[in-house]
This record gives sequence, structure tokens and C-alpha cells, in this order.
Amino acid sequence: MTHSVLQTTHTEQTQPILGWREWVTLPELNIEHIKAKIDTGARSSALHAFAIEPYRKARQRWVMFAIHPQQNNTDIVIECHAPIKDRRMVSDSGGHKQRRYVIETSILLGSAIITAEMTLTNRDSMLFRMLIGRTSLNDRFLIDPSASYCQGKPSSSSTL
Repeated sequence: MTHSVLQTTHTEQTQPILGWREWVTLPELNIEHIKAKIDTGARSSALHAFAIEPYRKARQRWVMFAIHPQQNNTDIVIECHAPIKDRRMVSDSGGHKQRRYVIETSILLGSAIITAEMTLTNRDSMLFRMLIGRTSLNDRFLIDPSASYCQGKPSSSSTL
């Protein structure tokens, strides 16, 4: 009889485990909880947004956008405002290129708080309102593609 032993490094043992989908909070955007797909195949992260309008605030470029945080529910709308970090050409999973606004925001993922760049795009036709790509994860987590919601659903009082 043969036994195999899985060896892990000290770093791996302290990294939180994420499933292929997780609940997250975006406190700076007043989004208490939103389902996110953890997608290591995607380089960048994307957030569902519509009614995207750039504007200036004290000589800085900002963007206003609206979001439906719940899948299949267009009755709930959250208006968000964030400074514009950049505007980039991004290829979607089908290879289509789109110029998108990029913002930077905090993400509460379980007990971890990360700062990530997010591109804004209409994801109405997608299953998840948010996609977290590998650049945002940045070797801070271990991903179990067979698991879901390993970090649980954030409480309504989750804040930074």
C-alpha cells in the first residue's frame, strides 16, 4: 500500500483558501455583499457597472456608475463614485476589446482586505456581477476550484 503526503510550505499554510466563487464587500462603494467569481485565468478584475459617467471633482477625474449588486434583480440599484485611475483597452473572455474605466477600491474577502484595480463594464449578460482576476489575488490566497464560498457571506456590519 502506497501513501502520498501533501507537503505545504509555511506560507501556504497561512494563506486563506478561496473557492471558485466568493461573497465580497466593497466598503468604499457602499456595496455590502456581492458574489464574485474567482478567475485565475483572467488577468484583471471587473465590476458590473452601467450609466457610467465621468466627471471632475476638485481637479481630479471621477466616475459615477450604477450597479445591480444582486444577480437577476434590477430593482436594487446602488450609485457609486470613485476616482478614475486609468482608462484601458481590455479583452473579454471572447477576445472582444473594450475601452474601460479603471478604479481602485478596497475588497473585503473573508477577513482579508485587499486593494485592487477594477475595470467597469456592463456584466448584465454574465452570471457574476464581479470577477476577481489573478493580479488582484497576487499570491495572497490559495484557490480550491472545487469549493464555493469558503469565506462565508459578509455580515451587514462589515466595514474597514
